[in-house]
Amino acid sequence: MSVLYVSPHPDAFPSLRALIAARYGEAGEGPGWGGAHPRICLQPPPTSRTPFLPPRLPALEQGPGGLWVWGATAVAQLLWPAGLGGPGGSRAAVLVQQWVSYADTELIPAACGATLPALGLRSSGQDPQAALAALGRALGPLEEWLRLHTYLAGEAPTLGDLAAVTALLLPFRYVLDPSARRIWGNVTRWFITCVQQPEFRAVLGEVVLYSGARPLSQQPGSEVPAPPKTAAQLKKEAKKREKLEKFQQKQKVQQQQPPPGEKKPKPEKREKRDPGVITYDLPTPPGEKKDVSGTMPDSYSPQYVEAAWYPWWEQQGFFKPEYGRSSVSAPNPRGVFMMCIPPPNVTGSLHLGHALTNAIQDSLTRWHRMRGETTLWNPGCDHAGIATQVVVEKKLWREQGLSRHQLGREAFLREVWKWKEEKGDRIYHQLKKLGSSLDWNRACFTMDPKLSAAVTEAFVQLHEEGVIYRSTRLVNWSCTLNSAISDIEVDKKELTGRTLLSVPGYKEKVEFGVLISFAYKVQDSDSDEEVLVATTRIETMLGDVAVAVHPKDPRYQHLKGKSVIHPFVSRSLPIVFDDFVDMEFGTGAVKITPAHDQNDYEVGQRHGLEAISIMDAQGALVNVPPPFLGLPRFEARKAVLAALKERGLFRGIEDNPMVVPLCNRSKDVVEPLLRPQWYVRCAEMAQAASAAVTRGDLRILPEAHQRTWHAWMDNIRDWCISRQLWWGHRIPAYFVTVSDPAVPPGEDPDGRYWVSGRTEAEALEKAAKEFGVSPDKISLQQDEDVLDTWFSSGLFPFSILGWPNQSEDLSVFYPGTLLETGHDILFFWVARMVMLGLKLTGRLPFREVYLHAIVRDAHGRKMSKSLGNVIDPLDVIHGVSLQGLHDQLLNSNLDPSEVEKAKEGQKADFPVGIPECGTDALRFGLCAYTSQGRDINLDVNRILGYRHFCNKLWNATKFALRGLGKDFVPSPTSEPGGRESLVDRWIRSRLTEAVRLSNQGFQAYDFPAVTTAQYSFWLYELCDVYLECLKPVLNGGDQVAAECARQTLYTCLDVGLRLLSPFMPFVTEELFQRLPRRTPRAPPSLCVTSYPEPSECSWKDPEAEAAFELALSITRAVRSLRANYNLTRIRPDCFLEVADEATGALASAVSGCVQTLASAGIVAVLALGASAPQGCAVALASDRCSVHLQLQGLVDPARELGKLQAKHDEAQRQAQRLRERRAASGYTVKVPLKVQEADEAKLQQTEAELRKVDEAISLFQKML
Repeated sequence: MSVLYVSPHPDAFPSLRALIAARYGEAGEGPGWGGAHPRICLQPPPTSRTPFLPPRLPALEQGPGGLWVWGATAVAQLLWPAGLGGPGGSRAAVLVQQWVSYADTELIPAACGATLPALGLRSSGQDPQAALAALGRALGPLEEWLRLHTYLAGEAPTLGDLAAVTALLLPFRYVLDPSARRIWGNVTRWFITCVQQPEFRAVLGEVVLYSGARPLSQQPGSEVPAPPKTAAQLKKEAKKREKLEKFQQKQKVQQQQPPPGEKKPKPEKREKRDPGVITYDLPTPPGEKKDVSGTMPDSYSPQYVEAAWYPWWEQQGFFKPEYGRSSVSAPNPRGVFMMCIPPPNVTGSLHLGHALTNAIQDSLTRWHRMRGETTLWNPGCDHAGIATQVVVEKKLWREQGLSRHQLGREAFLREVWKWKEEKGDRIYHQLKKLGSSLDWNRACFTMDPKLSAAVTEAFVQLHEEGVIYRSTRLVNWSCTLNSAISDIEVDKKELTGRTLLSVPGYKEKVEFGVLISFAYKVQDSDSDEEVLVATTRIETMLGDVAVAVHPKDPRYQHLKGKSVIHPFVSRSLPIVFDDFVDMEFGTGAVKITPAHDQNDYEVGQRHGLEAISIMDAQGALVNVPPPFLGLPRFEARKAVLAALKERGLFRGIEDNPMVVPLCNRSKDVVEPLLRPQWYVRCAEMAQAASAAVTRGDLRILPEAHQRTWHAWMDNIRDWCISRQLWWGHRIPAYFVTVSDPAVPPGEDPDGRYWVSGRTEAEALEKAAKEFGVSPDKISLQQDEDVLDTWFSSGLFPFSILGWPNQSEDLSVFYPGTLLETGHDILFFWVARMVMLGLKLTGRLPFREVYLHAIVRDAHGRKMSKSLGNVIDPLDVIHGVSLQGLHDQLLNSNLDPSEVEKAKEGQKADFPVGIPECGTDALRFGLCAYTSQGRDINLDVNRILGYRHFCNKLWNATKFALRGLGKDFVPSPTSEPGGRESLVDRWIRSRLTEAVRLSNQGFQAYDFPAVTTAQYSFWLYELCDVYLECLKPVLNGGDQVAAECARQTLYTCLDVGLRLLSPFMPFVTEELFQRLPRRTPRAPPSLCVTSYPEPSECSWKDPEAEAAFELALSITRAVRSLRANYNLTRIRPDCFLEVADEATGALASAVSGCVQTLASAGIVAVLALGASAPQGCAVALASDRCSVHLQLQGLVDPARELGKLQAKHDEAQRQAQRLRERRAASGYTVKVPLKVQEADEAKLQQTEAELRKVDEAISLFQKML
C-alpha cells in the first residue's frame, strides 16, 4: 500500500498542499499511478523503509520498496493528476504549471519572508518592511490576474490554485490584516473562495484570517530598499549626487515662478466628464432605427449604447422565425431550433436567476439564429396561483378593506384579471431590458384561452384513462392560505434547539425545537405501568390512535396485545409492533397520529388504524373534547402541555434539533392534513421518462444530473394536483348527485361519483351513462379547487403551440430542441414536462436538457436578504449607491432585527455601492461564470471588469475606423489577397482559432470556453498586439502594406463583432452599424447576420504563429528588463543575440513589431558570434535568442552600485546567519519542522536574490 508522509504541524503548508491534493484525488479520478489512495502518516518515513531520508516532506512511497517521490509539487501532481486542468501540453495544463512554478519560486519565498518576523523568528538584521514589500511585489501579478478570473486557470480550483493558496496560508493567518486584505481584494476573494471548497475545508478546517494591526503598507509593486550599511565610499558619492539633483530640481522650479508681485496664472480647468452619464439624445421614435451617423462618443457608456436598439429589433421582426422566409414550415437545410422560456411568475420581478437563465438562453438563441436556422424562442408567463392570489388579496384588503370571501369568487377573479392587465407585464419589460430576443407575438399566459383549453383536455384525457384519480391522503397544508401546497413551496427551516418563531395569526411567538416527553398508562396494569413517548408537536397527541414499538425490542415484549389509556379522550390506544421504530431513539416507543404525520399514516395503513383528523382547514382543533375544542393549534399546544402536567403525566422537555416546514408564500408552519384531493399516477409515466434518458433519446447535461433524474423517477410518488384557491385553472371535474332511490348517495373520496368533462354538458352525459339514468335525474357540482400551477407548466412546451389542435407551429416546433433551466426545478418542472409530453403526445417535448447552476455571492454563500448579499441585476446594469442598497432593505419584508446585519453585509461587499456595468457586461459575465455542474460565485467586480472590456471594444473600433478612413471600401470577401504581412497572417490565424473555439463551445454548452476565446482575441491579440503593430504601417509610405492591413483589420472587426454578438448584443450592434458593408445586400442588423464558422474563416497559419511567437517572446523579455531597471519613460536600444541564421532572419523580420510593442529604440540582430555592446542587461527570449538591453548612459552606474552593494552585503549576512543556524548542533531535532521549512525557504529566497544582485553588480561595474 502507498504511504504519504506529511508533517503533523498545522502550518506545514507543503504537507497541507499534499493532503488537499489527496482529497481531490479521492473525489475524482484517483492518484496518478492508478492504485489505491495512500495511507497518511504524520511523521517522516522510518529509516528501515528507505536507505535515505527524503530531503523534505511531504514524501510519497508508492508501495513497499516502490518509487519514492518527495516535494509538495511532485507529490500533489501524482495525487491529483486531474488538477493539471487538461492533458500535458494543453493550454490549460501549461497555464496551471506556470502558476505552480510562480507559487514555488515567487510566492513561497515572499510569504515566508514576510511571515517570519510576525512569528518572532527574524534576527535583528532583518528588515520586516522590506519583506512585506517583497510579498506585495509577489502578490501584484496575482491581484491583476484575479481581477477578471474566479480561479487561476479555468472555472474550478486546479493544482495552480492549490499551490498558491497553501503558499499564502501563513500571510493570511499571521500578516495580512483587514486593511491589507482590502488592498489585495481580488486575491482575498479568491483565497476565501478556495479555502471554503469541501476538499480544502476537510484538511484546513475553518481558516481564521489575521485581525491584528499590522498593515501591509506597501502598495502593489512598491519597493522599500534596505538602508545601506557598507561600501561607505560608494554610498557617500551616491548621497552627493542625490543632493545635487535635488538642488538642480529646486533651481528649475524657482526659475519657472513668476517675478515677485506678479500673480501666478491659474491653469485652465479641464471639465471633468463622467463617461457613465453619456446618453443618446437624438429623437428616435420607438421602432425606428438608431442614428449612428454622428461622431462616436469619447468612451463607452451603457446608457448611450443600449438606447433605441431593442424596439427596432422587435419592430423589424428579427426575432420571429418567419424572418427571411416565406413561412416557418418552409424547408431549411440548416434545421430548426426551438426553445421555450421557463415561464416566470406573473407577479415576479427580475432576479439574478432570471438574468442567468436569459443570458444563457438568449446567447444560444442568437447563435442558432445567426447560423441560419429557423429559430423560435417562445416567451410566456405563469399565472402563479398562490403568489398572485396573495398579492391581490393584500391589495384588496389594503384598498377596500374586503376579503375575497366577502367579495365573492367571480368578482375576485375580475380583480385578479384587472391587476394582471395593469401589472402583469412588468417581467416582460425587464426581460427586454436584458436584450432577450424572444418572439413577443407568440407570448403566452398560462390562463389564456388557448392554454386553458389544453389544460382541460389534458385533465379529461388523463382522468378517463385512470391516470388522474380522487383520494384522501396527507398533503402539505397552509392554514393561512387554506390550501394544499407543493413540496417546492415548502421551505425547510433548520433549528439547532429551542427557538421562538413568529407564526401568522398569533400575537406571541411559538416555541419550536423542543422534545416533550409524557406518559401513557398501560390499560389494566396492576403495577401502574406506563409507556413513555416523546413528540415535538404535543398538540397532535389528541389525535393519537396507537403506540408503536419495535418487534425485537425486549423492553416491550410483555405488552403484546395490550393497550394504553388516552388521558383526554375516551379511547384506548393499542400497542403495535412495527419495524419503522428506532429502538435507539428515546424510549423506543412512538405515538402514532395517522392523520397528521406521513410516517404515522403509513404505520396506520399497515395496521388498519383509524385516522382521526383533529384540525380544520384554518388550524383550529376539531374532533377533540373540551377545553381543547376550537382552540387554534398552537394555543392548544400550551393547553395540552398544561393538562398533562396537571394530571401528572408530563415527564420532561429538552432541546431537540429539528426542521420546521414553512410555506414560502405565507411563512405559516405547514401542517400535514388528510384531505380528499386529485392525484396523478406517476409510476408508469416516470418509468417511460427514465427509459428515455437511459436510451439516449433525452440528453441531460451536465450528465451528473442523470443520476438524480433516475433516483427521482425510481422513487416517485403520486402527484397531488388540487389547490384550494380561486385563481387558476378550475378543475373540470364534477361531483354527481343522482335523484334515484336505486342509487345510493356518494362520498367525496369515492371516484365513481366524480366525472370530468370539457364542458358541463359533456360531464352530464358521462354521469347519466355511468349511473344508467336519464340526464334530468343528475345534478352536478363542479370542484371548487384549481389545479396545481405545475400542471399547466408541465404542458407548456406543446400547449403554447396549440395542442390538442393541429397547427403549423405544432408540426414545425414540436418536439423542441432544448430546455434550459436551473437544476433546482429538474423534478418539479422538467420531469413533469417529459412525463406529460410522452403521455399526451407520444413524443418527448425536447431532445436536450441543459441545467445551469445556482448563483451565489462572491464568497460562495447562498443569496439571502438577511445577509445583505442579494443582488438585483438591474442594480448591476444601472448602478446603485450604498444608500440605495440600504433603502431597498428598508422597503423589504425583512425583520427589523435583521436589517442592521444585512446593512453590514452590504457595506462589506459593496462599500461604495454597485457601479454601472450595463447589460452587455452582465450577460457576458454570467455566461463566463457558467461552468457545467458548479455553482456560480458572482463577484460584481468581475462584471465591472467586463464593462471595461466593453470600453476596450469601443476604443479599438474607434481607432480602427479612424485608421480605415472615410473612403475605405472592404473587399467583397474576407479572403486574404496574398500580400499580407507576417502580423496580418498571425492575427488572421488567431481569429480562425477564436472562431473554432466559439462554435465548439456553443455546441458543447461550454460557455466559459467561448467567452475566454473571444475575450482573449479582442483584448490580448487584437488590441494589445495587432493594433499596436498597425500604427506604423498605417502611418507609413507603403500603400500596398497599408491596404492589406486595412482589409485585415476590417475582417477582424467584422468577424470579431459577429462572434461577440450573442453575448453582447447592444455594443456589438452599435459598433457593427458604424462599419461599412462588404455588399449592398448585407443584412440590416447584426442579429440576422451570419455567425462566423470555421468554413468561412479558414486562415490557420502555424508557420506565422510560430514566427510571431518569437516577436512576442522578445517583447516580454524587453518589457521585463525595462521594469527591472525602471526604464518606464525611456526607449532603450535592444540587441538580439541569435543561435543560428534562421533565427536571425526571423528576428530581423519581426524587429519592427518588437520595437513597437516593447517601446524600444533600435532593435538590431547581432551577427553570429558577435558580442553585444558593453553596459547591456541580458534576458532570455527563447533557447535560440537572447535579448541585450542597453543601459549605458541611461542609468548612473555608481549610484546603482551603491544601492546594490548595500543589498548584497545585507543579503550575504542573512544567508550566512541562516547557514550557521541550520548547521548548529541539534537543529534538526530541537527546531520545529515548521521553522526548519521556513528557514529553508528564506535561504532559497536570499540566495536567489544574491545571484540577481551579483549579476547586476557585474553589469554596472563594466559600465564604470
